[in-house]
Amino acid sequence: MLMLATFAYGQKKDAVDWVNSYIGTGSGPIGYGGTMPFVTPPFGMTNWTAQTRQNRLSVVSYKYEDTFIQGFMGTHQPAIWMGDYGYLTLVPQVGELQTAPEARQMRFSHAEEVARPDYYSVWMTAKDGSRVRAEMTATERCAYMRFTFPRGANGRVLVEASRPGVAGDAKFDASKREITGYNPDRTDRRLGPFALPNFKGYFVVEFRKSWKNAKTYGMDGTDSRGAYAEFGPGEVVEARVGTSFLSIDQARENLRKEIPAWDFDGVQRKLRVTWDEKLSRVSVEGASDDQKKIVYTGIYHALLYPRVFSEYGRYYSAFDDKVHNGESYTAYSIWDTFRAENSMLTLLAPERVPGMITALLQNYKEGGWMPKWPNPSYTNIMIGTHADSLVAEALVKGFNGFDKKTAWDAVYKDAMTPPDGDTTRRWLDREPHTPYEARAGLTYYKQLGYIPTDKTDEAASRTIEDSYDDWCVAQVAKALGRQKDYEFFLKRSLNYQHLYNPALGLMNGKTSDGKWAPIGGSRDNLGNRSVSGWTEGDAWVYTWGAFHDIAGTVDLMGGADKYNAKLDQHFAGKHNVHSNEPSHHYGYLYDYSGQPWKTQAKVREIANAEYANLPSGIDGDDDCGQMSSWYLFTAMGFYPVNPASGEYMIGSPMFGKFAMRLGNGKTFTVLAKNNSATNVYIQSATLNGRPLNRPVVRYSDMLQGATLAFVMGPKPSKWASEWRGTPVGK
Repeated sequence: MLMLATFAYGQKKDAVDWVNSYIGTGSGPIGYGGTMPFVTPPFGMTNWTAQTRQNRLSVVSYKYEDTFIQGFMGTHQPAIWMGDYGYLTLVPQVGELQTAPEARQMRFSHAEEVARPDYYSVWMTAKDGSRVRAEMTATERCAYMRFTFPRGANGRVLVEASRPGVAGDAKFDASKREITGYNPDRTDRRLGPFALPNFKGYFVVEFRKSWKNAKTYGMDGTDSRGAYAEFGPGEVVEARVGTSFLSIDQARENLRKEIPAWDFDGVQRKLRVTWDEKLSRVSVEGASDDQKKIVYTGIYHALLYPRVFSEYGRYYSAFDDKVHNGESYTAYSIWDTFRAENSMLTLLAPERVPGMITALLQNYKEGGWMPKWPNPSYTNIMIGTHADSLVAEALVKGFNGFDKKTAWDAVYKDAMTPPDGDTTRRWLDREPHTPYEARAGLTYYKQLGYIPTDKTDEAASRTIEDSYDDWCVAQVAKALGRQKDYEFFLKRSLNYQHLYNPALGLMNGKTSDGKWAPIGGSRDNLGNRSVSGWTEGDAWVYTWGAFHDIAGTVDLMGGADKYNAKLDQHFAGKHNVHSNEPSHHYGYLYDYSGQPWKTQAKVREIANAEYANLPSGIDGDDDCGQMSSWYLFTAMGFYPVNPASGEYMIGSPMFGKFAMRLGNGKTFTVLAKNNSATNVYIQSATLNGRPLNRPVVRYSDMLQGATLAFVMGPKPSKWASEWRGTPVGK
């Protein structure tokens, strides 16, 4: 029983109260989502969390099983396997000064902890038994903290600017009651090509009361670096924290704009209203309390990324190391999020989409390419150039507000220009200090129609994903009236077919002499060579990986019967690994081959098995909202198998009613009559009262404020079984 997940706020239960910030923060029977209980607004530039451990690559700041708190952190780490940058930590203390994390930590219990998107509080116990309370709320770039110290002990607030070996800086100014400084650390320096000497995460910590004493520490470089302020016994110490990537003055200006008064409760109420406005755009009927918490927590997770990276009309670019005018975002986990998270944002936060695309185009102009995974600079993590998909989806869905000529230039370069040293590198996963990877192996792809496994790592997966990206580039060309380019890239998007091995009935990597590579399995994340050519998967995982041409895949396999038999084998053999993104669309694939009832059963099965209202309630890294977005779409009853198409394949709606108020003010509603845990099969469907006999709903339908209505039953029906998709080029 997860009593800690339910929060009452006065007499009214707002949408915010259905968010369980602990989902994904712990390990257990389902998985570990790698999430943190952030206090932050949607897309906040800096996220705030209790720090139960020192974060680093593969470790995040908070894990549910931990029993000690080391401080309260302003972090920019977006996922468990990505690093942090420009972070800082505030630490309330009693007793002797302790700067090391293990020495300064205090014990806590979840029973004395409140974690919501708008507010966090916890009681901690020091080694001498003293009790300290911490409270936290936030704005887009700032935080407001309140520490209550015991009556019998002096209080101290330590501000950790950086960790051992990192040349951060901190200063104090008694006349302003400020501790200021910066942290130049960024983990992506190990992966990307740029040194970025001007990068710093700046901060200003302003105290409401004057301190008794203040000092810096660790400035000789033997320790972490920072400063601290000491206060009298029993005091309630309030601190406003501003962050910036431009300057200390800008951090102070951000603080003045976002938290102009000493009013903790007012800041918290405003943040609550901000979250409630977004969350209340979705209403659910017929869901259990646990299911509602999964839904609203999923929305919360989906609205965290990509994060704002601009500050009132200016931004620091981690691509040319300069300050520019404009709007910017970072933390795009694009290999993960192009599948569903980005599509969810076109529904939940359409007002952000033009700025997010503009940010990618600015990265292209400043660094030479749109990034794969900016955090905040190039990291060369994962494969493909799926920013092409984000641009194509925005254009297909009718978004404006970004430079379309630059958009074409950017996707065309992705598709046609090999990276530096393309034929002299294997482009290992997370290989440090390489040039920007772009489409590694593109030289061979253009020559052979595929990327050979003996020349480039992860070659088979790259060939399939590059084929999808070619289809996306074709859609950009079509939207911009470039007919010849459209035809060229549409044809090239069929390159994935070169890897189909009819003897196996599976995709298979090829060597440069045209021979089939060993079928093999996946390679690890440390760059160990794989002659089979797969990325975080194998032939079973990637055989249906050409999102844009599932209908063509049906034909390639010899028709629907053979396709269905192979797909049955895929699931029966436990090849579907929902904890990783390449499998996310597989439950929906029977829609294309005349057996949509299998999709209906399969997606319900996956949703029930892989998600729960538990700290371990996400099976695998949430990856900046992708896992959560899969559940949200599936709960509504459909999923963007080809995310840039503007079409969604229908599964099985999980609730009696799911309504979403869109950015244009209209409401898209899904109704499911007779819906239950056993009535998972669609018997009939209507769209705005007219019979719907295809397993497809379109984005354009949603924007009209459509009503999609289903009649559900306990047994499969032949609904939509006559529908077939159209292969690319036919």
